[in-house]
Amino acid sequence: MKKYKRISIAALIVLIVLVVIPFLIPMSSYITQAEQAASDALGVPVKIGGLRVAVLPTPRLNVNDVVVGSDEDFTVESVAVMPDIFSLFSDVKTISSLQVKRPVVKKSALDIIAAQGTDGGGKTGPATVTIREIGIQQAKLVWPDMELPEFNVDILMMPENKPESAQIATVDGKVRIDLIPEEDRQLITVTARSWTLPVGTPLLIDKLDGEMELVDNRLDIQKLDIELYEGKVSTNAVLNWQKNWVLNGKLNVAGVEVAKPVSMVSKSTQLSGKLTGDGSYKASAKEPAKLMDQLYADFKFKVLNGVLDGVDLAKAATLLGTKGGMEGQTRFDTLTGVLNVAGKQYHLRNLDIVSGLLKASGDVKIKPNKELGGEVKVEIKKGATLAAIPLQISGTTDKPMVFPTKAAMAGAAAGTAILGPGVGTNLGIQAADKLKGLFGSDRD
Repeated sequence: MKKYKRISIAALIVLIVLVVIPFLIPMSSYITQAEQAASDALGVPVKIGGLRVAVLPTPRLNVNDVVVGSDEDFTVESVAVMPDIFSLFSDVKTISSLQVKRPVVKKSALDIIAAQGTDGGGKTGPATVTIREIGIQQAKLVWPDMELPEFNVDILMMPENKPESAQIATVDGKVRIDLIPEEDRQLITVTARSWTLPVGTPLLIDKLDGEMELVDNRLDIQKLDIELYEGKVSTNAVLNWQKNWVLNGKLNVAGVEVAKPVSMVSKSTQLSGKLTGDGSYKASAKEPAKLMDQLYADFKFKVLNGVLDGVDLAKAATLLGTKGGMEGQTRFDTLTGVLNVAGKQYHLRNLDIVSGLLKASGDVKIKPNKELGGEVKVEIKKGATLAAIPLQISGTTDKPMVFPTKAAMAGAAAGTAILGPGVGTNLGIQAADKLKGLFGSDRD
C-alpha cells in the first residue's frame, strides 16, 4: 500500500512540475525578437501579446494576440504550434499540428499578401520545417458591403508542404467547400443548405451543389445547381484573373416564384408568378468586388400566371389623364421579354403582357438611381379591339408613374372633338401615335 502511495505522490509531483515549469520560463525577451523578425519578413508592423511554452495536454508553443499591419489588417486571438518531438533531433523539423483560433482578415490584408509574391526573387530551396496539419477555427473575413459568416478550415499537408486536401465549412454548418489537389489542378466541390447570400439581394438558397476546377489563374465552374423559391437555377462559368478579373457564363432558370425576391428590391411595385428563362452574362473588373458593378447580361424570360402590383395598366389606358392606373394591379397569363443588364442599369425589351381582355407591349429602362423610363402600349378588348394606348412609364421602382403620352392625350382630344367620343377618340389616338413628333416630347 505504501508503495502505491509513493508512486501516486511522485506522479502528482511530476504533473505539477509539467504544469508549473512553463510559467517559470521567461519568454518576454523572445517576444521582441519574434515581432522584429515577423515585421522584417512581412514589411509591416507586427505585435505579439504573449508567448508561452506548454507541456500539457501536448508540448506546444502558444502565441497570443497577434496583430499584423498598422491598421490591424490581420489579427489572431491565438496560435498553437505543436512540434513532433522526435523531429527535433533531425535536420528537417516537423510541426505535427498548427492551430489558429479566431483570425480576422480585413480586405487591406490582401495588399500585404500580394507584396510577399513580389519579393525574394523567386528563391526556392529544401524545406527545413514541414507541417502535417493546419486547423483554423472561427475565421472571419471583414469585407465592405458584405456580411460573411465565420468559418473553420482543416488542411492536411504533404511532406513538401503542399496541401493534400482541404475542407472549409461555415461555423453554422450551412456551407461546405472541399478541395482536393490533382496534379496541376484543384478539384472543388461546394454544398450549401438553407443559406442566405451574403452579397447583393439576400436570396435564401434551399440547396446548392457545385463542381469546380482551379488551374493557375482560372476557375472553371463546371456545374452550379441551385434550388430556391420553389424553382431551380443552373449556371456554368469561367473566371480568370491573370490580369483583370474576367467572368463569362450562362444561366438557366426554371419555375422560380419571383414574389419574394422582387419584394426585396422594391417595396411598392411587386411582381408574382413563375419565372423561366435563360441567357448569358459577362463581367470584367480590376478587383473581384467590382465584378457585379461591371456585369453585362442578356436574359430571355417568361413569367406565368402572375400579378403586377402597384400598376393597373387597364385603368391607366382607359382613364385618360387621371391617376387611376397608379393603384391596383395587373393580372396576366404570360409576361415575356428580354432583360439587358449593363452594370447597374437594366433594360426590359420586347415586353409582352397577355391576359384575357388585355394585351400590352413595350420597353422599360431602370437607371442606377432606380428611375424608370419607357413606353408601353396597351390594348383592351371590349367586343372589338380598341386602339393601342401608349403609356409613358416614369417615376421610380418604389413609386412608378403611368400616364398616357402627350401625343395620345392630344390625339384623343382632337378625335373626340371632330368625330365624338368612342370611335373618334380611338382614331385620334392612332393618328397621334403615328405623328407623335408633332405633339412634342413626353419628357418636356
